[in-house]
Amino acid sequence: MDVDLRDLELLEATAEAGSLTAAAERLFVSQPALSQRLTRMEGRLGMPLFDRKGRRLVPNAAGRRLLVAARQVLGELESASRDLREIRDGRDRRVRFAAQCSTTFPWLPPVLRAFRAREPDTEVRIETVPDDAPIPALLADRIDVALVTKPDLQMDRVSLTTLFDDEMMAVVPAGHPWSSREHLTARDFDGADLVLYDFYDQKRIPSMPLPLPPGARPARITTMPVVTDLVVEMVAGGQGVTVLPNWVAAPYVDSHGLALVRIGAQPLTRTWYCATRTGPRPAHLDVFVEELITRLKSPDRHSR
Repeated sequence: MDVDLRDLELLEATAEAGSLTAAAERLFVSQPALSQRLTRMEGRLGMPLFDRKGRRLVPNAAGRRLLVAARQVLGELESASRDLREIRDGRDRRVRFAAQCSTTFPWLPPVLRAFRAREPDTEVRIETVPDDAPIPALLADRIDVALVTKPDLQMDRVSLTTLFDDEMMAVVPAGHPWSSREHLTARDFDGADLVLYDFYDQKRIPSMPLPLPPGARPARITTMPVVTDLVVEMVAGGQGVTVLPNWVAAPYVDSHGLALVRIGAQPLTRTWYCATRTGPRPAHLDVFVEELITRLKSPDRHSR
């Protein structure tokens, strides 16, 4: 694709400002020069990127798609620049952390409090990684510590500490017919509408097996970004049922009027690990890993 960094900056600035005049002020260039650059970029791509609505320029479908890539690239460059400044100035004391399959962290504040009491000058960043795949991000030095459960072909290249086994549960509204069941079978899922994280999208390559008993035949599967609040709101609103780890779903039971139901006569469990790169670690990173392991091996890890 024939775009460069200045093109991505133009796209982001124009989308946020809503006009070339305002975008030009942000980028410290003239409006005619910015207009010509946008025209050339659209000419190279063979399609417009904005629609005019009144006095505003609004990204169209092509513009919105390119804007996603632009924000990822520009954000990563900004992060890299900040990191390089810290390395140059001898202030490279940070922990970059990612958690797989979850965007809810009720257990994290106690970890941070204990860690900051021991390492007050160290910054902790909660990172997101592409495709909810932290193992490649660890190996590429984009994060330092990850909470993982999904299998990965490169897991043998990182250091894993077993934390706990967690049960996968069906999550339904409290008045749902399943809520009084002792456990569910594959037949119960026949014809059910499911709301799942998008890494279960069966069109993805590779895709994750559905978290269902063998032989289950759901009617419809709606996949969404890995945003637990969004999935829970869909279930609470009667738009389907979902399957989540117990420790992820438990904090929502009372606040959203939900019930958790066992899947299968025997618990459907997954093992969670703390993952880091192999080899020696800085002392502050060891402290964070120690506090994370202590908290997540504790039986009260669900509590806020």
